[in-house]
Amino acid sequence: MEPRNQTSVSEFLLLGFSHDSENQPILFGLFLSMYLVTVFGNLLIILAVSSDSHLHTPMYFFLSNLSFADICFISTTIPKMLVNIQTQSKSITYAGCIAQMYFFMVFGCMDTFLLTVMAYDRFVAICHPLHYTVIMNPWLCGLLVLVSWFISLSYSLIQSLLMLRLSFCTNRVIPHFYCELTQALMLACSDTLVNHILQYIVTGLLGIVPFSGILFSYSRIASSILRIPSANGKYKTFSTCASHLSVVSLFYGTGLGVYLSSDASSWRGMIASLMYTVVTPMLNPFIYSLRNRDIKRALQKVLRITLYVQ
Repeated sequence: MEPRNQTSVSEFLLLGFSHDSENQPILFGLFLSMYLVTVFGNLLIILAVSSDSHLHTPMYFFLSNLSFADICFISTTIPKMLVNIQTQSKSITYAGCIAQMYFFMVFGCMDTFLLTVMAYDRFVAICHPLHYTVIMNPWLCGLLVLVSWFISLSYSLIQSLLMLRLSFCTNRVIPHFYCELTQALMLACSDTLVNHILQYIVTGLLGIVPFSGILFSYSRIASSILRIPSANGKYKTFSTCASHLSVVSLFYGTGLGVYLSSDASSWRGMIASLMYTVVTPMLNPFIYSLRNRDIKRALQKVLRITLYVQ
């Protein structure tokens, strides 16, 4: 039986992916490469959108916000993992763990809301093209992003404050590569009923409501595309939302895989977590740039300016 003595916790231990010291250099190189590619790729998207006046539209405004959220999202977990691998330590301070949970929830929620807002943007652009500029005006775009930030920050703050009231047992081991909320709650000695109720209710709302909005938007989009008489017209219309649909499928597919898993601390659960916390933010710039001529042109312009300055 696990020790249940109540104690003042100063740190937790993150088990990570491997206990074998021979694999640590490989993991360090792999995750460092993925982190640098993610940060560099998303920064390029932000620079491309901000530097090209042709991209100052609602769709690219939301895309640049998504890129910023992705940079922050991956930065909540990977740098600490790299430090632990390099120092051959598995510890994270109590304050550091709470902070990591907080920012992980903030930017995870932001990704969810921004993907939903981007689906709504595509719905208006395809189903109501004549009213697009009126509906998706700068005031509404800014309001949608601000509301997304407010909800994300509020939920994360409440959940983090509820974690601070808990006392923990002598077992301080979190079988994950970051301070995952559910795994941390399992280590608590005090009553976690309120934490679990809030987690399940809000996770359900943040999962079901945005996903339902995305499904509704794409059902209307599909209906509009099917009414287009020419095959070429259907293809051109679908291509405007194909990148977003790919990102949504990747994000929700791996995210649902984690929360529907019977054991999130298992190897399969950690791989699914890695997919939506690391791989999805890394692939987003490639998905949007490879299928978008405007982004390609803006990126080429940014790279030419960079090379000219050097």
